[in-house]
Amino acid sequence: MSLVETKELTKFLEPFPERVQETAWRLRQFVWTLYPDCNELIYDNYNALAIGFALSDTAGDAFCSIAVYSKYINFGFNRGTEIADPEKLLKGNGSLYRYFKVENFDDFPADYIKQLLEDAHINALARFKKGKQIFKGATITKLIVPNKRRPA
Repeated sequence: MSLVETKELTKFLEPFPERVQETAWRLRQFVWTLYPDCNELIYDNYNALAIGFALSDTAGDAFCSIAVYSKYINFGFNRGTEIADPEKLLKGNGSLYRYFKVENFDDFPADYIKQLLEDAHINALARFKKGKQIFKGATITKLIVPNKRRPA
């Protein structure tokens, strides 16, 4: 699967409100346009639909993610504490993950997030282990949890 092959992702997004679906699709397009060689890792999890963008087929190599919830989306950086956030727009208290809450794509600070994405991608490349298999431009469903605490 790739950017244009969306049947499975469409199915996973169906339970969410139309506004949330539209925002998720636009955020996905935003990342794919900037990083067409990255891989999309889909986790249809119990509390959110998570889409990670990675250098390989593993979550540990992801540099950003889209976590879809019923009312909003978190656009996150898996190692967000390791990138500069001069405007302090990212939220989160964990040791690594930082995110920007998106309720509507029109309010998404795309130019600013592009800068953060560039730093996150460079950080991911620097951390990438030599000899690891590289996949390019693939969509890989990694997990489907049958029982969900969100729209199902």
